[in-house]
Amino acid sequence: MDDDVLLAEQMAYYRVGAAEYDRPYAEHEDLQRLLAVVDGLPIVGDVLELACGTGQWTSLLAARAHSVTAVDAVTEVLALARARTASPTVQFIEADLFEWQPPRRYDTVFFAFWLSHVPPTRLPDFWNTVATALTPGGKAIFIDDGPAVAGSEEVLANQPAPAVLRRLDDGSQYRIVKVFHDAQTLTDDLTALGWSVRIRPMGGNFIGIAEPPTTPGEEPATAPAS
Repeated sequence: MDDDVLLAEQMAYYRVGAAEYDRPYAEHEDLQRLLAVVDGLPIVGDVLELACGTGQWTSLLAARAHSVTAVDAVTEVLALARARTASPTVQFIEADLFEWQPPRRYDTVFFAFWLSHVPPTRLPDFWNTVATALTPGGKAIFIDDGPAVAGSEEVLANQPAPAVLRRLDDGSQYRIVKVFHDAQTLTDDLTALGWSVRIRPMGGNFIGIAEPPTTPGEEPATAPAS
C-alpha cells in the first residue's frame, strides 16, 4: 500500500526512540490525569492491549483485569514494558498489528494513542479486527489525541496518510502517521460501521467506549466519506 513506507518509518521512530518514549508522561500533567482515569473505565475480564508501548498502561490494566495480553511491534519498547510490569497475569506478544490476528476473544480491547497512528484507509480493517477480538458484550476502550493537539505537532502535507514530523535527541527525524480524530466524526464513522460508541473529551484528548456490531464482518467494508 502507499502508506507502507510511512508505517515503516513510524516503526523506526519508536524503535530508535524507545528510551525517550516515557518522557511525555513525566512532563505533561494531562497525560498523568489520563492514566488516572483507568480506574473509572469498564475494564474487565481478559484484556487485549494493542500497541502497549513501554507498558505505561499495562500494569494499570492488569490491576483491574483477569489477564492482559499486550501486543506491540517494536522489540525495544516491549523490553521496557516487560521490565516495568511484574504481574504474572500479563503476557507480551511482539507482532505487527496490521498483520496480526488475535487467536482468541477478549472481554475488553484497549488501546491508548494507537488509533491516531492507523492510516484512514486501514481503519475499517482495524475495527473489524477489534470486533472479532471481542467476546459477545465486550467493549473496546480507546484514548487518543483530538484536533486541539495538532497545534503542538509539525504537521506534514502531501503524505500518503495524515502525518507529522518527530525529532529525537540524536537529531534524527521521522515521519509518523498521526490522525487527529474529531470526536463527532469518529462517532459518526463508527456508527456507520455498525458500532455503538460514546466518546467524551478530556482536555485535548478523548476517551471512547465502543461495542461492535452483533455479527462482526457483516457491516460495510469501507469507512464513510467525511
